[in-house]
Amino acid sequence: MRLPAVEHKTVLITGCSTGIGRATARLLRDHGWRVLATARQLKDVDSLASEGFESFPLDLADDRSVAEGAKTALNRTNGRIGALVNNAGYGQPGALEDVSREALRRQFEVNVFGLQDLTNRILPAMIKAGAGRIVHVSSVLGRLAIPLMGAYCATKHAVEALADAQRIELRNTGVGVILIEPGPIETAFHRNARTAAESMLPGSPRFDLERYALLVEADRRFAMKPESVAKAILKALESRCPRRRYTITVPAKIGPLLRTMLPGAWWDALLEYRIRNLRK
Repeated sequence: MRLPAVEHKTVLITGCSTGIGRATARLLRDHGWRVLATARQLKDVDSLASEGFESFPLDLADDRSVAEGAKTALNRTNGRIGALVNNAGYGQPGALEDVSREALRRQFEVNVFGLQDLTNRILPAMIKAGAGRIVHVSSVLGRLAIPLMGAYCATKHAVEALADAQRIELRNTGVGVILIEPGPIETAFHRNARTAAESMLPGSPRFDLERYALLVEADRRFAMKPESVAKAILKALESRCPRRRYTITVPAKIGPLLRTMLPGAWWDALLEYRIRNLRK
């Protein structure tokens, strides 16, 4: 899709405490962007500030925090935000029968509702400027689902749908909506997911932490550095003809293709085989 160049190279990024968010903040700053780097916890905000970033708290699970964060960003920039990178999120592992309503609600609050709320609060300034880029860091799991991560997959499917719909809605405004679809990336994602599992899934008959650890270990064979995702985000923000989707890592490129080529029964059997043949 062809988009006008971003006039105001100011970007608001969520989830900058570690991993993809921190790598993206550093790379964009190195390429001349003014970076508003947010994080949920104050200690991470202080860490970002110590690196010279403009930083303030933003918790996507808290609608008041989202409203205040958007207001702070717009006030600091006089409404001139050229890009928004929705990176913050986490994964709630577990067999779906064990994921409580509370846990499922929080998963959607952070990964979907907070993301879209923040987007809609920043969007009017971009439309007024006639240019802007909205980048959602999704996942290959936004286009296929795997067992023991159903709640997380559901949120990423939702993000993909929201992006595809809003991209068309914003046609002729100069604002583009772009999806980044990583596969395995060397971040704290799985460590945080394990923490979520420990707190939410006591005594599950179909999910145990050791099996989850084995799944993670298998994925690491294909893992790439968070900087690889940051480079794709930079392209999405600076290209005059950005793609609608950027896939990163081999699984992210091959997985959706296999899902469409294989009969449904074969795909299910492949996933069942993978789970069944994990060995401690």
